[in-house]
This record gives sequence, structure tokens and C-alpha cells, in this order.
Amino acid sequence: MNAPRTDALRRIGPFEVPAVGLGCMNLSHAYDTPPSPGDAAKLLLSALEAGVTLFDTAALYGYGANEELVGRVLGPHRDEIVLASKCGMTGVDGRRVIDGRPETIRRTADESLARLGTDVIDLYYLHRLDPAVPVEESVGALAELVAAGKVRTIGLSEVSAATLRRAHAVHPITALQNEYSLWTRNPERGTLAATRELGVALVAFSPVGRGFLTDAPPAVAELPSDDIRRTMPRFTDAHYPANLALRAELAALASDAGLTVAQLALAWVLSRGEHVVAIPGTRSVDHLREDVAVLDLDVPAELLAAAGRVLSDGTVHGSRYAEATLPEIDTERCGAAG
Repeated sequence: MNAPRTDALRRIGPFEVPAVGLGCMNLSHAYDTPPSPGDAAKLLLSALEAGVTLFDTAALYGYGANEELVGRVLGPHRDEIVLASKCGMTGVDGRRVIDGRPETIRRTADESLARLGTDVIDLYYLHRLDPAVPVEESVGALAELVAAGKVRTIGLSEVSAATLRRAHAVHPITALQNEYSLWTRNPERGTLAATRELGVALVAFSPVGRGFLTDAPPAVAELPSDDIRRTMPRFTDAHYPANLALRAELAALASDAGLTVAQLALAWVLSRGEHVVAIPGTRSVDHLREDVAVLDLDVPAELLAAAGRVLSDGTVHGSRYAEATLPEIDTERCGAAG
């Protein structure tokens, strides 16, 4: 494993990790046919070799397949990594179900531990807030898992600052995982400041905009019908061309600075606070190395500010989720970002 620069390390509760981790979802879920088991294993081991230590999975991803993959491949390296998973949103009879009841959380944790092949999960998130269950009850169940030694620390995902504060009053929250990128600014409406104040890490998922903020943005017309981006308004014909025009401006800024678009996007996210950690996902070893390389780059503040002006909640076109999905998300909303 390559040792990361000490100035590239950030805290997630008791853990010290490089500021760029790996989101493992797309190795098993949401983006068309997953890679072969061999290719997925190669990606995970390449991440470890590149110095990544934070690996993020969930019971939902592949309806358990992603946890099994991570556990099988990284199990021999368990002491070298910080292992994060999630409960509260799982696959039931082939469909996604949000269920934050304490009994479900306890059962899901035991199932995840078995799939991951470990006796403890370092960071265990409530994947989504169940509107039918007070967050205090869900967090109380997570706290019981800590007391039982099955979980070391707990987190929340896609919740608001108000919900974070309620949860934190029940048991210390180590990390809040919300979508955050140049074109998704919801955390700036509350959780970015609240996490800083409370000493909670803000873990940014989709920091390169689900592939949009890369040198090869998706050709939406060529995406398979089951690709999750097909359901997202900002990728539709009504909004995508305008967003691509903004991305072209961003690409010009990156190129002039000798950066890739993904590196500029990641550098921007990491500049938002010393408590911010990014977990981009990829199926490409080359893209993985490109992402991790941002830790060795010094990107001028003026360039980051310019990037933030090109893409923001005031310029992006379309919401980040379809109207039917937005009620499931507890985060603050902002402009077109949903």
C-alpha cells in the first residue's frame, strides 16, 4: 500500500483516513451490468495499493452482493482499512425498501457482518431516514450495536442539519454522508456548517456527479434502461444539453491548469472544509488512480472559486432526483438541485 501524504489525512471519528476513499456501489448496483468478479476485485485491490483505506458499501448495493464482494476481497486486509456500511434501506423481494425500525436495523447488521466476514463494522450508517420512525429510535438501535461491539461508530446518510442534531443528542454521530459536488450544493444549506460545529465528518458521495464531472461524461442516449441516471432530471433531454455546456466551461478551466475535470471537481469538494472526505466510485483502475492523485495536487484557490461559479445550485439545470424520489430525502433543498 502506498502511504498517503500526512497533509492528505482527515479524521472520521477515531479513524484517520486519506481524504479520498472509495464508494463501492457501482461495482454491484445502479449502473447497468456490474463488472465481472475478477475486474471488481482488481479495482478494490488497486484502491488499497493506491493508499485508499476508507471503503464504503451498504446492504442495499446489489441486495447484499456488494458487501459479499468487499468482504471476500478485502477480508485478508481487514486491519488495514476503515470499513463502512449502511442499514435502513435494503432490497426486499427485489425492490428497495426504507425501514428504520430498531428490529430491522439489528437484523440487517447481523446479516451485513456475515456477508462482510467480520465481527465489527467500523462505521455503520442509517442509509435513509424512515419517515415512519423517529430518528431517535433508529439511532438508539445503532447505539445498541456499538454497546454490543458489533459497530465501532455510527453515521447518517442524506439527512438535514436538524435531523443530525436530534440524532447527535442520542448518541455521537461520527459521519454524515450526503451527496456533495460542484452541481449538488445541498450541504451548503445547513449540514456543512452543522457537521463542522459538531465535530462530525461530512462524507461526500457522488463528488464527480455520477460521472458527469469527468473527462468522459455519460452519453445519456446510450445509457441502458436500468441505469439510475435515466431517472434523474438533470440527465434528461430537457436539461442535459445545458448542463453539458456548463461542463465544457469547467473542462476548459481544468485543461488550462493541467488537471482533469474529475481532479478539479474533487479538489473543490475537499476545499470545502478539513472535515470533508470524498468517496468517488469507479469501475476503472485508471480513473481510480486519477482520483487519488488529487491528494498530491495543489490547486489554486482562485481556480476553485472559478469552478464554483461555473457550476452551482444557481446554474445547474434540473433536480438531482425525480419528484417521486425527493420525499425520501431528508436533506435541505436548494434551487434546481432538489
